[in-house]
Amino acid sequence: MSNDLTRLTAAQLSAGLRAGEYSSEDVTRAHLDRIEQTDSVLGSFLTVEPEQALATARDVDSRRAAGEELHPYAGVPVSVKDVVVTEGIRTTAASRILEDWIPPYDATISTRIKDAGLPILGKTNMDEFAMGSTTEHSAFGPTCNPWDTTTVPGGSSGGAAASAAAFQAPLSVGTDTGGSVRQPAAFTGTVGVKPTYGSISRYGIIAMASSLDQVGPMGRTVADAAALHQLLAGHDPKDSTSLSDPVPDFLAAVEAGARDGSLTGKRLGVVKQLSADDYDAGVRTAFTAALDLAQAAGAQIVEVDLPSLSYALDAYYLIMPSEASSNLARYDGMRFGLRVEPESGPVTAETVMAATRAAGFGAEVKRRILLGTYALSAGYYDAFYGSAQKVRTLVQRDFAAAFEQADVLVTPTTPTTALPFGMEDDADPMALYLGDAATIPANLAGIPGMSLPAGLADGMPVGFQLLAPAKQDARLYEVGAAIEALVSDAAGAPVWAGVPTEYAADAASTTTSA
Repeated sequence: MSNDLTRLTAAQLSAGLRAGEYSSEDVTRAHLDRIEQTDSVLGSFLTVEPEQALATARDVDSRRAAGEELHPYAGVPVSVKDVVVTEGIRTTAASRILEDWIPPYDATISTRIKDAGLPILGKTNMDEFAMGSTTEHSAFGPTCNPWDTTTVPGGSSGGAAASAAAFQAPLSVGTDTGGSVRQPAAFTGTVGVKPTYGSISRYGIIAMASSLDQVGPMGRTVADAAALHQLLAGHDPKDSTSLSDPVPDFLAAVEAGARDGSLTGKRLGVVKQLSADDYDAGVRTAFTAALDLAQAAGAQIVEVDLPSLSYALDAYYLIMPSEASSNLARYDGMRFGLRVEPESGPVTAETVMAATRAAGFGAEVKRRILLGTYALSAGYYDAFYGSAQKVRTLVQRDFAAAFEQADVLVTPTTPTTALPFGMEDDADPMALYLGDAATIPANLAGIPGMSLPAGLADGMPVGFQLLAPAKQDARLYEVGAAIEALVSDAAGAPVWAGVPTEYAADAASTTTSA
């Protein structure tokens, strides 16, 4: 039974729990067993919380047996990226500087998860402070891609994506600053959503770049991502950027998208600057095949021009490190987290801060702090950071014009399938940054985006990205559900069902040395 339960989607688990077919304790224990069996190889989790997860599950079972009205997904387990603050559960942001930090409070989304009765299985691995595209920048070791353990799961939400893809968790919470939910979703054959900026609270999310960061739901299906999105979204007075708009019915949008003819008349805009011609051959083939299926189902394919996108990557890599350098200034060895005193010389605030940050931050974090501090320095602010913000405005205007021609925009999520381990060491950092060209613009504009599986290229998943206007997240779920159904029907099974479920015992040592 254990294996059967971990193979079910969150929607199926929800239905079974409410029908009394099994208990939340059964479901939670099955996923904890799966984590125990596989995580020594995959490395999806930094912290696993079996006692708390099972206690929540038993509480849900007791309340359900007493006839109490519960959230529809009460009892369905979830994994949470280790950048989300959780009271009493170690939260590290995958950094040595927070290695032993136990938060005294919950992020708003942690409270919503707990209030709804979803057992939190544990905290998932990530690139340190969300800075990276492979989850190799974690201070505690890499995460493997469940499709091929010699490849990366993407980043920075690589652990979250891997936990969903490997049947360790039916639902997972990630964060997306420049594609950190969508890119790992593409690499692992899962669904990842970057919502409209401000639609999910960022209170209690360890910040990297505050104007770009956004919590995002992840799952194996569009419906599961919609259910988690529905739970997490809503106004939060603790977050000054939180939107006060009512939360749309995302599950109703999924149901609408699953109906025959739902794509008839829908305008799908292919972005000229992000055309499939710039992508690997296998990615181009899978993306084009999915687009052809949508067109055959009644969608209208149009080309849209967003000229400012040629500058978007440059603008992002000025705005993001500038905001990161400011946010990370709080880690100084004085108030919380790691404290390291200098080996010689006087012990002052300056020397303790220097020693702590040198020991606590990894190479990629230091690189971005230096870049951001330089961009914000006197004499360079207007030339770099100020100019980047002007480009951001142009990107927003171009998207607004594009959405007058199309209901949603479509692109391949990433130019390649999952990369082999070691690319971070061998490649110029800028070469890896270019892999975010299709995902970054949505963060600059604050609009919602989704990556869902388009099929396979050489046995590895390919991501299909949808972009919608701000506050029109429901469009993603409607169109996404339709495309998901078309791709699954054409292949005879969902893409995620093809992931291997057994892993070589020596895979962990392979990735550790990578």
